[in-house]
This record gives sequence, structure tokens and C-alpha cells, in this order.
Amino acid sequence: MLKPSLSDLKKELKRENSKKEYKKVLRNTLYVVVIVAALAVLVSSFFITVLRVTGDSMTPTLETGQIVVAQNSSTFEPGELIAFYYNNKVLVKRVVGSPGDWINIDKDGNVSVNGELLEEPYAEKSFDPTDITFPYQVPENRYFVLGDHRSASIDSRSSVVGCVTKEQLIGKVVFRVFPFNVSGSL
Repeated sequence: MLKPSLSDLKKELKRENSKKEYKKVLRNTLYVVVIVAALAVLVSSFFITVLRVTGDSMTPTLETGQIVVAQNSSTFEPGELIAFYYNNKVLVKRVVGSPGDWINIDKDGNVSVNGELLEEPYAEKSFDPTDITFPYQVPENRYFVLGDHRSASIDSRSSVVGCVTKEQLIGKVVFRVFPFNVSGSL
């Protein structure tokens, strides 16, 4: 039987040490991946939601195919964009009225809240489609929302959608991620 040489023993020792080092690096990498994945799930569940825009109701502010980030929130100011659930879909609209506010929309699509006319340079105004009577008081724990492209938007003017309840809310749409040439705060 041949005895291994000193160089063979050194090679074998180096190989064994390399295997141990490889296993250590692999284990640490897996720990990091699991921790990052868990943090990503927590952040997306409790703080932000990433959404893809579909439909024309928010043009020209948001276009179909754009990707936006909604920050989880429970309070909303008039003029802010919000995302909410409606019939297993996610809709994005603009908050116009808060609980208790009186909303009035004239035949030309001009919106007044509590008697004050809103300046809406972003909106394509339209009275239709609507099937509710104005002036309208926003019920408690609800928000009156409108799309920016009013003639193409089904929103709180329709009794089908109505005012958005707090249970439906996802959050404030705060940032456009994609496409990159128009990314930024909203």
C-alpha cells in the first residue's frame, strides 16, 4: 500500500477546507436571501404596494401600463391619488371629498366641495356618467373619488362604485416607477 506524499496530504487538506468554506458561504447566502425575502414581504404587506395601471380613467395623470407605488395610509387629503379594491380589481382615483363634505358637480363638470370651486387643471371635466343627485354629502368613513378623465371614469358619481369605504382602501399613490422617463413623485 502506498503512503500519500506530503504534497498529496496538503492538497487533500486544502480541498476539505475549501468544501467547508463553500458550505459556510452557501449557508450564509441562504440566510441573507431568506431574510431579504421576509423583509420584502413585510414591507409590501404593511407599508407599500406596487400596482400596474390599467384603463383610461386617470389619463393624462396616469397611463395604461405605468407602474406606481401606493403607500399604506388611513388618512387622505383632497387631491391625493388613492388605490382601492372594487369587485376584485384595484382602482386608482383622485380624492375629492372626505367624510361629511358636500359635493356638487354642475352640468359642465365643475366640482365644488363645501361650496368652494375646485381648481382641477389635471382633469378632463365631464358631468356624465352620473346617476346620483347633487349636491351630495359624503357618508361617514367614506371618500368621494373621481377619475381625471371624467367621461371615461366610473367613480363616486355612479351608485355602482359609490364612495370608497375605509375597508376598500389600499393607500396613497405616491410614486410612478415605470416607465423610467416619467418616473417620480405624483
